[in-house]
Amino acid sequence: MPELPEVETTKTSLTPLLGQKITALKIFQPKLRWVMPDDLETLVDYVLDSVERRAKYLILNFSSAIPNTATQADRPKTRQLLIHLGMSGSLQQLTYGTDKRKHDHLVIEFTDDNNERSQLHYYDPRRFGSVLWYQDYGSKLLDHLGPEPLSDVFTADYLYHLIQRTKNEAVETTISSKSSRPITRPIKSVIMEKQVVVGVGNIYATESLYLSGIHPATPAHHLSYDQITTLVGHIKVILQKAIKLGGSTLRDFTVADGQTGYFQQTLNVYGRQGEACLHCQTVLENVKLNGRASVYCALCQPLI
Repeated sequence: MPELPEVETTKTSLTPLLGQKITALKIFQPKLRWVMPDDLETLVDYVLDSVERRAKYLILNFSSAIPNTATQADRPKTRQLLIHLGMSGSLQQLTYGTDKRKHDHLVIEFTDDNNERSQLHYYDPRRFGSVLWYQDYGSKLLDHLGPEPLSDVFTADYLYHLIQRTKNEAVETTISSKSSRPITRPIKSVIMEKQVVVGVGNIYATESLYLSGIHPATPAHHLSYDQITTLVGHIKVILQKAIKLGGSTLRDFTVADGQTGYFQQTLNVYGRQGEACLHCQTVLENVKLNGRASVYCALCQPLI
């Protein structure tokens, strides 16, 4: 599944399309996780102004290239698409005239100021992604999400007080703050909850815990403030490194320019069960938490 770094990499890779106008749009398979809107073709003659990311969603912002006239009175000046890549989706910018492939469900034609054309393909073999109007689904899908992991909101103060249920302004709006009892769930499960913090997927949670010397099954409320500080720091560094390297090399994932990521080549423990720890040579073990594999080193990450 494309994680936050992959989605951030996709966002960046769409930069060449900024300022370009949609001149054609064709839906080939509308049935994704949710059915694509049947009026997506109304995006023709809109210009892509910017691309944002919230959690693992992409928000594409458009403005109309047609001057406001009496005949265009009902045409919105701006439109927004909300895109999620699901389990296997990708947005791929391809040469104009590229034939539709088996799992291309949406093809958008862009034209620049020099009348050079290109195509953006939404490719998704498993069809768990989504392409929706932001105005219809933005609030429903985004309002409950926790802070971005690379933002100034996601700090040791925030995570520690959220876990311990102690008063802190940063956690007032989270659903976890509704209870007065400390969070006793495994720390790995907690940092993977999107209401706590978005975008810390299995790979990045596993790697961050290893670098922090924290066993993934450690009850969250057992961690000291110093341990939380170390963990938050490693989450940020790991994600920044993954973004720089283009994300993980996942079997089904490529970014808009067709390139894959290289972060998986730098993994310390994820996917290495039964191999030697790179630090102490102890054989790496695996524990399942919430159905997810959690590889760890029993010596470097003792359970407390």
